[in-house]
Amino acid sequence: MAIVTIIGSGMMGSALAFPARENGNTVRLVGTPLDREIIDTCRKNGRHPKFKTDFPDGVEYYQVDEIDTAIAGADLIIGGVSSFGVDWFGDFVLPRLDGSAPVITVTKGLMDTPDGRLLTYPDIWRQKLDKLGKKLSLNAIGGPCTSYELVAHDQTEVAFCGGDIATLKRIRDIMSTDYYHISVTTDVTGIESAVALKNGYALAIALTIGMNQKERGIDSELHFNSQAAVFGQSVREMARLLRLQGAESLDNLCVGAGDLYVTVYGGRTRLVGILLGRGLDIDEAKAELNGVTLESLVVAERVARAVRVRAEKGELSLDDYPLLMQVDDILHHSPASIPWEKMTFGNN
Repeated sequence: MAIVTIIGSGMMGSALAFPARENGNTVRLVGTPLDREIIDTCRKNGRHPKFKTDFPDGVEYYQVDEIDTAIAGADLIIGGVSSFGVDWFGDFVLPRLDGSAPVITVTKGLMDTPDGRLLTYPDIWRQKLDKLGKKLSLNAIGGPCTSYELVAHDQTEVAFCGGDIATLKRIRDIMSTDYYHISVTTDVTGIESAVALKNGYALAIALTIGMNQKERGIDSELHFNSQAAVFGQSVREMARLLRLQGAESLDNLCVGAGDLYVTVYGGRTRLVGILLGRGLDIDEAKAELNGVTLESLVVAERVARAVRVRAEKGELSLDDYPLLMQVDDILHHSPASIPWEKMTFGNN
C-alpha cells in the first residue's frame, strides 16, 4: 500500500482522506498555516470540525511546521488548498518536494492574464517550478464532488487529469474505492477549465431561485423551468469557452456540466445566488454569508474579464456570452436579472 500525504485540511482535502485510507493506504493529513485549530480538533476527536463522521482509524495529523516529516517517503502528494492558497502551495510546498511522488490537486480555478488567456493552476505552478529548474508530476482532480457527500460514501465519479496516463492510473489505483470512481485523461486544460468555468453559471441558475422567491415568497415551491433554461444556456456558453481554451473532447464538457449541477444543488454559490436573486446587492449578500468562502465569485470575475479582453481584440463576440456578462454585471452591483431573450437562438 501507498503513503498518501494530503496538504490542506479544508473540507475537500480532508474528505479525500476517506477513500485514501479506506483503500488501505497510510494517510497523513497536513494543515496549512490557517488550519491549526482544525488539526488540533482532528487529533483530539478523530473528526474534522465540519464533518459529521469520524475519520477512518489510522489517519495521521500534522501541523504545517511538521510538513517535512509528513512528505518524507510519500508515494502521492494531494494538494487540498482552496484557490486562495494557490500561491502558498506553489511557493511553500512544491519547492520542498523531491519529485519522487506525483502531485494531484483538488484546487479548482483559473487565473486570467492581461492578454485574456485563462491559465489552469497546474500551468501556474509549472511556471514557478520552471524558474527553479525543478520538475514535478503535476496532476489535478475535476468533477462533480462535494466533500460532505464523499465522506458519506455517496457514489461519486471524477476525472484525474495529467500529462502521463501511466502515472494517472497509478494514482487511480491508490485512490479508487467502490464509491469513488475515477476516469483518467491527459486533457488537463479541458478538465480544469470545465470545472472552473461552471462557477459563474451556477450562480446564474441560483439567481432564478431567489428571483422566484422574491416574486412568490421565500417558502414558495421551487420552479424548474427557469432553472433548466439557464442551465441549458450555461452549458452552451461553457462549450464555447472550452473550445476557446483548446479543450480536446466532449468528455470535459460532461464533467463540467456535472460539476455545474452539483454546485447549484449543494454548493456555497447557490446561497449567494439566491440572495442576489431576492434583491440583495453583492456586498449585502457577502455580509449575509459572513464567514463563508466565496472563491467561486473570484473565478467568475476572472473568466468574464478574460472574455472582455478577447472581445476587445476581436477574437470573440460578447453576444455569445450573454449569461456570463450578466453575472459579471451583477457581481459589480447591477440588479439581478436574466437576459432571457438574448439566450434564444435561431432568430438571426
